[in-house]
Amino acid sequence: MASDIVIAQTTIDDEDRAKSLARGAVENRLAACAHIDQAFTAVYRWKNAIETAREWRISYKTTTARLPELQTWVSKEHSYEVPEWITLPVTGGSEAYLAWVVEESTPQTAG
Repeated sequence: MASDIVIAQTTIDDEDRAKSLARGAVENRLAACAHIDQAFTAVYRWKNAIETAREWRISYKTTTARLPELQTWVSKEHSYEVPEWITLPVTGGSEAYLAWVVEESTPQTAG
């Protein structure tokens, strides 16, 4: 089951937008949960200039099946021209937790 679970990450420069991106993904069952890290300093090159920004990292726990839809949704909702999008495979963990991630990331069927 661990190979069916991934952690997907993005960053954004506004705490309220980070909360919105986290909550929206969970509300839409694109991820079982999302963690928002405390603000940190990012240093990066953008359009031939070195930039420094305050950002928040959002880590989504989801399934490989839901990952494409989550990525599409985050890209649409994100304010960056090129948002960070990194995925990390989960290679182990509590079977109960991993089962919960699968259950909460699965769309509910009507009826």
